[in-house]
Amino acid sequence: MTAIRVAAIQHDIAWHDRTANFEHLAPMIVGAVASGARVVLVTETFSTGFSFDSPDLAEPEGGPSSQFLTEMATTHGVWVGGSCPEIASDAPDDDQRPSNVFVLVAPDGTATRYRKIHPFSHADEERYVRAGTDFVTVDIDGLRCALFVCYDLRFADEFWALATDVDAYFVIANWPTKRRLHWSTLLRARAIENQAFVVGVNRVGSGGGLDYSGDSAIIDPLGEVLATGAGVETVLLADLDPAHVASTREHFRFLQDRR
Repeated sequence: MTAIRVAAIQHDIAWHDRTANFEHLAPMIVGAVASGARVVLVTETFSTGFSFDSPDLAEPEGGPSSQFLTEMATTHGVWVGGSCPEIASDAPDDDQRPSNVFVLVAPDGTATRYRKIHPFSHADEERYVRAGTDFVTVDIDGLRCALFVCYDLRFADEFWALATDVDAYFVIANWPTKRRLHWSTLLRARAIENQAFVVGVNRVGSGGGLDYSGDSAIIDPLGEVLATGAGVETVLLADLDPAHVASTREHFRFLQDRR
């Protein structure tokens, strides 16, 4: 196993304008790939902004946002992921609400989908979005990765449940500036308590009446911040080595003491 270079793209989002967001993100992804990234992550609701109360924003599974991620992944030969509002192909006729879906696409175009388990009730997300039920992990060239979205970060037990089989947690978000302390603290806590890498990818700019400061971060299994950025668009890069996770857990055998 070798280290995997991951890029976290901290970007602004044009409100309700998929085309503008695709055009804006494409060259940022190209830049990340040129820097050696094998995995490129953009934010939660990267193509629309965090907005679910407009029915026309919902996409069918495999819709335009997923197609954009697939195009980027297959064109550049890397993994590319972000979230978008998708209506599941098996959604019942009487409940066509979309889910908030983290779509991670492999270089061959294969897509893995994690449906956000915890809609953000503080913003009534559950009124407009169907909650997911299943955890999702993906093996990327020996790096075992778990997918989470924004509000999921507050629920430590779900990160714990996966810890022994996970080397890295990918958390994509639209986390507002007024709760930035919570975001930064919880990202670091999840890394320390699970002895795993955490990649937190958050947006900047403004949308829907909220401001976003980014504070994206890549954190190692000991809680050391490998890369971070606040306030501006940027691309964070770090090499994630599963051997570092294994050696940390071997030296500090904390996970085995959980009850």
